[in-house]
Amino acid sequence: MEKLKVGILGATGMVGQRFITLLDSHPWFQIEVLAASPRSEGKTYEEAVGARWKMTVPMPESVRKKIIRNVNDVDRIASEVDMVFSAVDMSKEEIRRIEEDYARTETPVVSNNSAHRWTEDVPMVIPEINPEHFDIIETQRKRLGTKHGFIAVKPNCSIQAYTPALYAWKEYEPYEVVASTYQAISGAGKTFADWPEMNGNVIPFIGGEEEKSEKEPLKVFGHVEGGRIVSAAEPVITCQCVRIPVLNGHTASVFVKFRKNPSKEELIEKLASFSGYPQEKALPSAPKQFIRYLEEENRPQVALDVDYEGGMGVSIGRLRPDTVYDWKFIGLAHNTLRGAAGGAVLCAETLVSMGYIQKKQ
Repeated sequence: MEKLKVGILGATGMVGQRFITLLDSHPWFQIEVLAASPRSEGKTYEEAVGARWKMTVPMPESVRKKIIRNVNDVDRIASEVDMVFSAVDMSKEEIRRIEEDYARTETPVVSNNSAHRWTEDVPMVIPEINPEHFDIIETQRKRLGTKHGFIAVKPNCSIQAYTPALYAWKEYEPYEVVASTYQAISGAGKTFADWPEMNGNVIPFIGGEEEKSEKEPLKVFGHVEGGRIVSAAEPVITCQCVRIPVLNGHTASVFVKFRKNPSKEELIEKLASFSGYPQEKALPSAPKQFIRYLEEENRPQVALDVDYEGGMGVSIGRLRPDTVYDWKFIGLAHNTLRGAAGGAVLCAETLVSMGYIQKKQ
């Protein structure tokens, strides 16, 4: 297939950089436009980023000399691309406005941002779990007055370590969950070089994170009805979110109550056998095995497991009975791959496969 021309909005930030590394040699997408704030306009990408390149791999040669565009130049950028990935660093109100501005130019927007996650007709999708939520795009297009343009988002990085397991176990009816997440500093767009106070430190607060961690899985588990996405009522989730001195990888400690009474063997089998639309269609970024279970008592570990399936898989371990809840486990997911840019790229691949994103004529 002929590659789709894509723009990256917010290309100089950490998630924008991750988009670049993922899309540089992507079989379906070609980076056409890099856009950022007006202060970067007219600079080469290399000049605009300077010493702020945060990836562990080198900056791709293909983008070093690419001239940064002003993200606010919506019509011109939209005329040159088939779709955009959004990772802009603005207020929620500004993000909502600029993403809708791009959508109204008939340009699909796949966003890493949280601004539109609770817009009723915007799908928030983990492609293995709820790709049918993309059906709401037709309703959204009517509101926006578009034929092709729309906005789709991926959920928060912190829920990736436990939400897939809860969904894999849905037939056992999990109804109450306690989750504590231990989150890497890259989730704040930081490395140890620019956040040295995190060395040897733990911060027991991440602004807005606990509400997202408790509510977003319920929208993912919900259904489309009457032109909006109705969140599921269960499981009820309570969460604490802690920042820890790790570069990449969000770990979750999770306690679950079930209405039915699964065995450990049944729970593990459901994890190992679980797959979804990306696996069925063999999408380029899809992990072959989405969720794996690790038998070792000291796994999953960030150092050993964060890059499982190229950072797009989820690792579960330490599944055991609990004295208060029914079962407890540890989950791990890569927060800037599965949890951020990689999850958005997989959403875009799903949207292409389902016919929602096409080349502009």
